[in-house]
Amino acid sequence: MGEVMIRNRWIRKFVIIAFWLAIWQLISMFIDNSIVLVGPLDVIRALFRESITIEFWSSILYSFGKISLGFLTAFLLGILLGSFAYRFQWLKELLEPIIMIIKSIPVASFVILALIWMGSKNLSIIISFLVVFPIIYINTIAGLDSTDHKLLEMAQVFRIPIWKRIKYIYRVSLLPYLISGCKVALGMSWKSGIAAEVIGVPDKSIGERLYMSKIYLSTDELFAWTVVIILISALFEKLFLTLLRKLQKDREVQAHEN
Repeated sequence: MGEVMIRNRWIRKFVIIAFWLAIWQLISMFIDNSIVLVGPLDVIRALFRESITIEFWSSILYSFGKISLGFLTAFLLGILLGSFAYRFQWLKELLEPIIMIIKSIPVASFVILALIWMGSKNLSIIISFLVVFPIIYINTIAGLDSTDHKLLEMAQVFRIPIWKRIKYIYRVSLLPYLISGCKVALGMSWKSGIAAEVIGVPDKSIGERLYMSKIYLSTDELFAWTVVIILISALFEKLFLTLLRKLQKDREVQAHEN
C-alpha cells in the first residue's frame, strides 16, 4: 500500500511538471522571440552545450565552494554565538543591535560595501554569511529557550555533567529549530550569493556567466544557468537537511534509550 502511494505521488509530480513545461513551451512558441523568452527545449540544448565545457564545471565548483563556505561558517558561528547569548544575557543585549542591522540592511548595500572594502573575489562568501548568520543565531536562541526546564532542574539535582546536558537535553530542543531555520537559510544563501556574484562579477563564477548571458542577450544560456542554480541549491539543501534530520533522529533514539 505504501509503495503504491509513493508511486502515485511521483506520477502526480511528473504530470504537474510536464504540464507546466508544456505551458512554458506553448507561451514561448506564441511569443516567437528567443530574446524575450525561450522554451524548455532551447534551455535543454543550451544546458547540454554548456555542460561539455570545462568552464561550465569550474564555474559551478567556484560558486558552490564560496557559497557553501559562507553558509557553513554562518551556521557554525550562529550556533556558537547563539548558545553563548542564551547563556549570558549581557552578550545577547550586546549583539542585538548588530543582528538587527544585519537583518535590516538590503543585500545590495552589503554587496557594494564589500566590493569597496574587499573586492569581488570573496564576495559571495561574505554575503551568504551575512544573510544566513542572523537566521541561525535567532533560531539557536529560540531552540535553547524551548528546552524543558523540568529536565534541566532534574539534571541539576542529579549533577549531570554539562556535556551530557548538551548532548541529551539541549540538542533535542535545538535541532528542530535549526532544521526550520536552515530551510530558509539554505535557499537564501544561494539567492544572495549568486546575486552578489552578478553584481561583483568575480572571474570563473556562475554570476559572471549569468552577467555575460545578459550582455550577449543569450536568453537560453541565462535560463540554463538558472536551472543549474536551482538544481545545485536543491541538492545542497536536501543533503544538509537530511544530515540534520538523521542527527535529530539519532539523538531522539539515544535519549529514549537512556
